[in-house]
Amino acid sequence: MTTITDTAIRYDRQNFSDELLLDLYRALLLPRLIEEKSLKLLRQNKLSKWFSGIGQEAIAVGATKALRESDYIFPLHRNLGVFTSRNLPLQKLFSQWEGGKHGYTKGRDRSFHFGAPEHRIIGMISHLGAMLGVANGVALAHQLDSEPVIALAFSGEGGTSEGDFHEALNLAAVWDLPVIFLVENNGYGLSTPTSEQFRCKSIADKAIGYGIEGVQIDGNNILEVYQTISQLAAEMRHNPKPVLVEALTFRMRGHEEASGTKYVPQHLFDEWAKKDPVQNFEQFLLELGLLNEESISTLKTAFKQKIDDAWEAVFKEPPLVPNPDEELGDVYAPTRYTLVQPNPNNKTKKRFINAISDGLREAMRRDFSIVMMGQDIAEYGGVFKITDGFMEEFGKARVRNTPILESGAIACALGLSLASKRAIVEMQFADFVSCAFSQIINNLAKTHYRWGHGVKVLVRLPTGAGVGAGPFHSQSLEAIFAHIPGLKIVYPSSPFDAKGLLTTSLLEENPVLFFEHKALYRSIEGDVPDGYYNVPLGVANVVSTGERATIITYGAGVHWALELVNDFPNQLEIIDLRTLLPFDKDTIFDSVKKTSKCLVLHEDTLTMGVGAELSAWIGEYCFRYLDAPVMRLGSLDTPVPFSTVLEKEFLAKRRLKEKLTELLNF
Repeated sequence: MTTITDTAIRYDRQNFSDELLLDLYRALLLPRLIEEKSLKLLRQNKLSKWFSGIGQEAIAVGATKALRESDYIFPLHRNLGVFTSRNLPLQKLFSQWEGGKHGYTKGRDRSFHFGAPEHRIIGMISHLGAMLGVANGVALAHQLDSEPVIALAFSGEGGTSEGDFHEALNLAAVWDLPVIFLVENNGYGLSTPTSEQFRCKSIADKAIGYGIEGVQIDGNNILEVYQTISQLAAEMRHNPKPVLVEALTFRMRGHEEASGTKYVPQHLFDEWAKKDPVQNFEQFLLELGLLNEESISTLKTAFKQKIDDAWEAVFKEPPLVPNPDEELGDVYAPTRYTLVQPNPNNKTKKRFINAISDGLREAMRRDFSIVMMGQDIAEYGGVFKITDGFMEEFGKARVRNTPILESGAIACALGLSLASKRAIVEMQFADFVSCAFSQIINNLAKTHYRWGHGVKVLVRLPTGAGVGAGPFHSQSLEAIFAHIPGLKIVYPSSPFDAKGLLTTSLLEENPVLFFEHKALYRSIEGDVPDGYYNVPLGVANVVSTGERATIITYGAGVHWALELVNDFPNQLEIIDLRTLLPFDKDTIFDSVKKTSKCLVLHEDTLTMGVGAELSAWIGEYCFRYLDAPVMRLGSLDTPVPFSTVLEKEFLAKRRLKEKLTELLNF
């Protein structure tokens, strides 16, 4: 151990070369100088917000320098050293902070909320713990390709209380994924001290519960950080497994500058100021004779000039001018696939459930990048047996049982997509997707709009009532997600469409929620072309033609409407939407123009359902052709009851004939 008496941190040089020590110093110094400049700009009102990492730089810099450039890093607000150590262009980085057009998100997101896959950096979203599971997916993708790539995901000590933290570590442990979960324990989650965050002695102790290794290090000692991460990464490349690392440090400024620091006792600032990672390491190198006052001054002058030049270039950038067409155009990744037409000569009568199974199987045979995950989907074949036999054909690596989790599975799927795989996640029941709500609406849906990366994730959702399953296994949740830009919502009603829409969804560069009505699984059948084919998304199907009224519906509602066609001969034109987001405006317009009357029907509860949006759109764009108000019919505004007697009364089908009669007689 090399002991330096003038430093509060005890450094062990080991066999580190002079070149490495100086490189680490330069990497430590640059983010500190950038921070000092940023704080000045903040006081001058030239920067809107700042999350300071002063005092914590050794963690980000040491960890990044310890990894290969091919390894992925998932940083947080206080990890500027990750970005500078990976040599991101300063002008583009600063433009990002300014909300400029030339930043990584074109002004659409803040600070480090972006991805730079070319640098193997995937930034954060505001929800704590959300990116830990994404790191799992990236690590899994490379593990499947036998590539020795590590994923390192940062967390604050406050984030370890989140459910996403638990799900990520548990899944990584079960699947032996090469992920380093690096927790920066700076003592406070915003203003809440660790004594009010957890009762275990240290965060590293939490590793015991997951059966993985836990390590605690001095986060202000850059050599200890570098050595620990280097050693762990080397071991993980040969023996993949997750590790939880707790880096003890301190935040020398507020959570963000507006927060202040009045809640922190002054003696903590005094104690930790002596452990400043930059000043201590600089003194260490001075005593080793690797630095002198002149070399330090020269380096600081060069860095400051580089920083000033980058900021000057940013301030000269033209102001951002909003372009609504560009904004809307970037919500979804472009569609580039070619559709395969079905072979009309080779058909087999299949049930709805078998058509879905066929679609999955055909897609997985064509695309070896597809990885499927979910609860009980492997040996057991899923609770509805849709994936029965899949593990035997495609292998356990591609058909993966997860622990009982939802958020962690969706996060992992996103990570797979970011690493060029395609992911399918089966929710055991659509109701359980509420546990993954944040990952879907904040991560899957917004990624392409924010920083331009497509998301190849399909979430299968067995949905709907009519089988006496009660309020937690029967809900219709499609309207909630149809409100979220960036998602595509598919809801087939026939075996033919179920297979063809599913295969097309697995060509998308955008996240698709695929709703499958449980009551249709084994109750309907139809001719389904053999082999692979596609049905386009966003195109409705006119399943019955009529002259007096249009019924717009989807899922089970299509079959309810078809049951009444003979009661109203030649009167009802039934449109099966098939895709709810985006929905087919042209087909709706043409039909309403033709019939002049319209009923929007869905199984979901009435208030604020899909029918509300469709009715509003028809009222706005088809008003001149209407001979009656647009009518809606949904199920009762209650949870789905368990009793089949109550459930029948709940469902919109119970009142459909009466509503149609009212519309036709208007």
